[in-house]
Amino acid sequence: AQPGQMTQQQRELADYIKSHYTKREVMIPMRDGVKLFACIYEPKDKKQKYPIMFDRTPYSVGPYGPDAYKNFLGPDELFPREGYIFVYQDVRGRYMSEGVYEDVRPYIPNKRGNQIDETTDTYDTVDWLIKNVANNNGRVGVYGISYPGFYTSMAGIDGHPAVKAISPQAPVSDWFHGDDNHHNGALFLAQNFSFFTGFGQPRPTPTSNNTYLKQFNFGTQDGYKYYLAMGGLKNSGDAFEKQLGFRLKFWDQMMQHPNYDQFWKERNIFPNLKNIHAAVMTVGGWYDNEDLFGALGTYQSIEKQNPGTYNVLVMGPWFHGGWARSDGDWLGTAYFGSKTGVYFREHFELPFFNYFLKDKGDISQIKELNLFDTGSNEWIADWSPVTSADTLYYFQRGGKLSTAKPPTLAKAEAYDEYVSDPMNPVPYTQKITLNYPRDFMTEDQRFAATRPDVLVYQTDPLIADVTVAGPIKPELFISSSGTDSDF
Repeated sequence: AQPGQMTQQQRELADYIKSHYTKREVMIPMRDGVKLFACIYEPKDKKQKYPIMFDRTPYSVGPYGPDAYKNFLGPDELFPREGYIFVYQDVRGRYMSEGVYEDVRPYIPNKRGNQIDETTDTYDTVDWLIKNVANNNGRVGVYGISYPGFYTSMAGIDGHPAVKAISPQAPVSDWFHGDDNHHNGALFLAQNFSFFTGFGQPRPTPTSNNTYLKQFNFGTQDGYKYYLAMGGLKNSGDAFEKQLGFRLKFWDQMMQHPNYDQFWKERNIFPNLKNIHAAVMTVGGWYDNEDLFGALGTYQSIEKQNPGTYNVLVMGPWFHGGWARSDGDWLGTAYFGSKTGVYFREHFELPFFNYFLKDKGDISQIKELNLFDTGSNEWIADWSPVTSADTLYYFQRGGKLSTAKPPTLAKAEAYDEYVSDPMNPVPYTQKITLNYPRDFMTEDQRFAATRPDVLVYQTDPLIADVTVAGPIKPELFISSSGTDSDF
């Protein structure tokens, strides 16, 4: 927030940071000779030793300059007054760091010589920090949301011994199956096209600003109309070139790899989440429109492949990053009964890092699973109720949904049908937008349910509360006159 837009509480925190921390900027050498830029905020009080909180990002560690301070340090507003050393780093090839950037850079097992990936860049940086930052206590915590969550997960793999705690939050993990790039191979077009108009542009030289970026003019705020007019995905790379004057490397790579081949397998972090010895707290939001999949998969993969590692999961009623950026009591028109974001920061996040980095406090309230039940508006410690059972629901004639198996019908009556028009696709939101709203998962869908190309099935009115939890597995029997269909 700019000074004129800050609340009184935000101004007080910014003033506290400037009066209690010194800032310096450094270039840290990696094993291959490339130097990465980092800014370090150190407490002015030198009477004690402090753990290091480390955030690696492709989104800039600015503001740049030794006298230009962040208004906010650490994962949340509680950390600056708690006493930590805070380190922010531009990842390789982004902003002020040297080197070449690569999206979701693949992990390299059994490295030789000076081979690098994100695990080695993290290791080398941590090693330098422990040896060159005064008054550190020899312990490092790594955290990050979304893309920085990916770098946080990488920090745990083959991690430096000083890395004692990591918190991947909404971590980018598998851009083909379930994160903000694809869902089961289906491209999230609006999200990704809009994102890569800026993020996908190559940075010519290390820079502290975005002046090298060329503006992409959509010519409209209506993404639905824009992408219809653009035509098929085969035209998308040309659209970038027409507007920017050059093609986007990673976008073209995505178009060249529409299936789950070696390109995507190398960029799936889940099989590589091994040899993790730091304590892990993975965080996600039930209404995260970008990386819900990554949080659940990261916890499960670490649990399976790292027996004995402290590994917990926190899932709340949040949009993407809502646990850090909001009170967490509302999302759209949905009310969750309390300030769940504040509760997370006070009872999960700060205690977790304090315990493993300072030997301070108690974490008995943090269970292995910490899940917010959005029906009862309470925290639970299991995936589903004790009395739960796998349940089958069947589509029935007349738009009915029932646990009763449908009767055998004559062939002419045993199906529902609709006409799907690719030139009139079903919108997912009624909002006019080029991107996708963070609250679309709680948005009333009746605007789409009335369309003739949408089938809706529902149960009879419920006479008692019903809790639905766990994975959902759809099984469809379909016939189509087209060459492709979306469900």
